[in-house]
Amino acid sequence: MSITPSRPYLIRALYEWILDNDDVPYLVVDATIKDVMVPEQFISDGQIILNIGTSAVQALDLADEAVSFSARFGGVPMQVYVPTIAVKAIYAKGSGQGMGFGFEPGIPDPEAPPPEAKPEGRPALKVVK
Repeated sequence: MSITPSRPYLIRALYEWILDNDDVPYLVVDATIKDVMVPEQFISDGQIILNIGTSAVQALDLADEAVSFSARFGGVPMQVYVPTIAVKAIYAKGSGQGMGFGFEPGIPDPEAPPPEAKPEGRPALKVVK
């Protein structure tokens, strides 16, 4: 049985909860994930924090596959596209309350290191005195 990832549902629920509490929702995005479209000049340490509040974005779509919207960055309009797998957290600006995301069934872990190749031949052991 295949399990539907919970991340898009949690993002939508927390977004609504943050707005209901008169706060501003922010997304923490892993900008190294394939297909992420964000303003590169604001990426720091491989991630970007995006204000997705109602006054900051237009045409916000919190779909199962991705979060997308248009916004202005430094006065320049841009279409933003963030695959759901790239959302690392959603939180409220004022209170700091929210949720970070890690591994979940149905979504590959983007931070998992690739499996190491097994060395060929016999293991080499040394006697240490």
